[in-house]
Amino acid sequence: MLERFTRLPIALQKAARWVRLGPEGGFVPTAAPSSVIETEDQLGQGASGELDPRGGPQLPGAGAGTSGKLDPRGSPQLPGAGAPGVLVHPDWGGGAAVPVVIWMHGRTAKKEIDPGRYLRLIRSGIGICALDLPGHGQRFDPAMQPPAAAPGMILQMLDEIDGIIDALGKMPQFDANRMGIGGISAGGMVTLARLCRKHQFLCASVEATTGSWTSEPHGGMFPEPPEARFIELDPASNLDSWREIPIQAIHCKLDEWVPFEGQAAFIEKLRARYENPNLIDLVTYDRTGAPFEHAGFGRHTADAKERQRAFFVRYLVECGNP
Repeated sequence: MLERFTRLPIALQKAARWVRLGPEGGFVPTAAPSSVIETEDQLGQGASGELDPRGGPQLPGAGAGTSGKLDPRGSPQLPGAGAPGVLVHPDWGGGAAVPVVIWMHGRTAKKEIDPGRYLRLIRSGIGICALDLPGHGQRFDPAMQPPAAAPGMILQMLDEIDGIIDALGKMPQFDANRMGIGGISAGGMVTLARLCRKHQFLCASVEATTGSWTSEPHGGMFPEPPEARFIELDPASNLDSWREIPIQAIHCKLDEWVPFEGQAAFIEKLRARYENPNLIDLVTYDRTGAPFEHAGFGRHTADAKERQRAFFVRYLVECGNP
């Protein structure tokens, strides 16, 4: 359910701050990609009153960042360790810690590509930490774009998550005790693998992804057999440490890149292990009109976005149970 904008909506630009997170719980402000923001004169004052000259409102308590050099598509290449991220908060100057969702995009995308999702969440009182996957966005690498690079990209992102969690825990604007996680396609695969380890997340929502890595045909997602470590981390084979939390999975049954059958089998495995299977919300669509029935949900986009917003509100804001 992607909404592609040339530039981020002004309301989102004012609420967003670009950072680099991790690897040991650190964070520094960075430049916003010039391709997605307005100029300072166009944008005006940020949510907290002061506009950071690098393209976003000041992030209190963080050190100096760097804009690096531009990649061929206009996004700053950020030197140093850690994952580039954009933090979005409903009210940076409000003083209240809000729940936060870590969100990861899919292969060949970037963290700014789907602002409609972020606007819906901040309007519901939920913050977002959207990340660039390895080789994407502000750490763009052409070698990481082909499908064959996806397993290595997923493994690297999986290793980076803990530093990002630690960094968010040091920011008083976010409530680390009310944290969710999610992603689409490759980002969803990172999510499911991370949930097979000890974690603090209250809930998770994934789209167009799979937890059945070994049963997937090597089609649009994996044209070549993945490396051994990737297979070893197959979520469907590593559920012994899975904690029973609410999980939402949204999928098109005709998905040409990540076949629905593998994800359906994974969800059934989860349901068999849950004492309360009602905590698992499987949302499916038939033909949507989206590219390859994978990149978003086409005519069902608004419905999918609203279902995900309501899911995160229920378990992060209302903290409710079925």
